[in-house]
Amino acid sequence: METKDTNSLTAEQHKQKMRRRQEVQSERIANSSKEKGLIIVNTGNGKGKTTAALGMVVRSLGHGYRVAIVQFIKGAWEPAEKAVFEMWENQLEFHAMGEGFTWDTQDRDRDIETAQKAWDKALTFICNPEFRLVLLDEVNIALKLGYLQIEQVLAGLEQKPENTHVILTGRGAPSALIECADLVTEMSLVKHPFREQGIKAQAGIEY
Repeated sequence: METKDTNSLTAEQHKQKMRRRQEVQSERIANSSKEKGLIIVNTGNGKGKTTAALGMVVRSLGHGYRVAIVQFIKGAWEPAEKAVFEMWENQLEFHAMGEGFTWDTQDRDRDIETAQKAWDKALTFICNPEFRLVLLDEVNIALKLGYLQIEQVLAGLEQKPENTHVILTGRGAPSALIECADLVTEMSLVKHPFREQGIKAQAGIEY
């Protein structure tokens, strides 16, 4: 059955089509009234995984919820977000546990120890019902490199209270984590200024 292009519809046909779409959406919303703490994974090779997660952090803070952020890799950068979030110091726990990227430390044992300490800290927030949202930034990298074991992360996620949301970011999210998650977004890389033009990381964009 052929469907008409939206641009070729008359004003009345378009109105009828939008009305049907509105009815379908209203029915979906009516049938989706329950709430649940979500496990959210932002992965893929494209930019924006942490940025998208921080958007959810801001929303949660705006609702007055308590939020925790644990950074597993980028901690040595002391990102600008940390300075901005200081205005929510009574609601937000921000812990930059990483010491930089793996090619900076060049010490696998030290990286494993750092990642394990970050996970121990993260687990205290995941299990604490006072925190509505917990962001584990770049934890997928720690999993991918073997600094953390997927079994321990999945076991920790099982301990979260019913209404707590946990966001796990970083490329290379393992399949077991994707299977466990409620919401998974994969950022795809189309163009990147560093690769194509040799443009360095810039304040306000990358950090």
